[in-house]
Amino acid sequence: MLLQNIKVPSQQVSFLNAVQIGLGQEQGLFFPRDWPRLPVDELLAMPFVERSCAILQALIGDELSPQELSSMVKHAFAFPAPLAMVSQTIGCLELFHGPTLAFKDFGGRFMAQALLAAQRRSGGRQSTIVTATSGDTGAAVAHAFYRQPGVKVVILFPKGKISPLQEKLFTTLGDNIYTLAVDGDFDACQALVKAVFTDQALVEELNINSANSINISRLLAQVCYYFEAVAQLTASQRAELVVSVPSGNFGNLTAGLIAKAMGLPIKRFIAATNSNDTVPRFWWRR
Repeated sequence: MLLQNIKVPSQQVSFLNAVQIGLGQEQGLFFPRDWPRLPVDELLAMPFVERSCAILQALIGDELSPQELSSMVKHAFAFPAPLAMVSQTIGCLELFHGPTLAFKDFGGRFMAQALLAAQRRSGGRQSTIVTATSGDTGAAVAHAFYRQPGVKVVILFPKGKISPLQEKLFTTLGDNIYTLAVDGDFDACQALVKAVFTDQALVEELNINSANSINISRLLAQVCYYFEAVAQLTASQRAELVVSVPSGNFGNLTAGLIAKAMGLPIKRFIAATNSNDTVPRFWWRR
């Protein structure tokens, strides 16, 4: 399956190429041109890892063999995502059972496996990952790529603006993990990362990539736990399902929308934001 640059549609690449490139020309994101419809009832009866393999195979195509993809998913999704029922009609999907207690462990760990597969195909050239974080991305990415051969990770974070626990999770590893404290907020860190990608000569020389949600491998991995949530509901509970997603830049919400486009029975989504409401304000202005 080819992925298309949403800013430059003429740029079309394979999944593994997109994983290595990260951002396309003119900083465009790589996206599938259409979404496959899946046999949802059959999938919901499967165990988490087996179901996730089937979902990702449908999204990626035959670029990865079933055996290779299965090995990647087993390594990445090595922890559960239980649905805790708060009441008869309200449940909470627990996405904090990974090594850094963040939902981004799913995407970060799958991206690490996907990049490893891409490097094997391309001759093993070293990659440099440059990522901005407000806390959870940095920890998840650092642990996912820690001591992985052929990868250096540079993490930019806003000095004094993340929790001490999150900061320790990625600033104390060393080895192939490098961290930079930035005098500014997360947006300033993200702007620096995007500035790096505008220097094409530097990107090519260091084979620079990003592990922020702009990388398609992270986004597709997150689709899987929406199916896992629905699989834990009864048939009657699935009939009127509304999903509320804590939202910042809406990457997590986008994964849910993709799951719905593939046939998952979700009636509607609620994008729950706090005062960090940049995306809603952008929509209102339009």
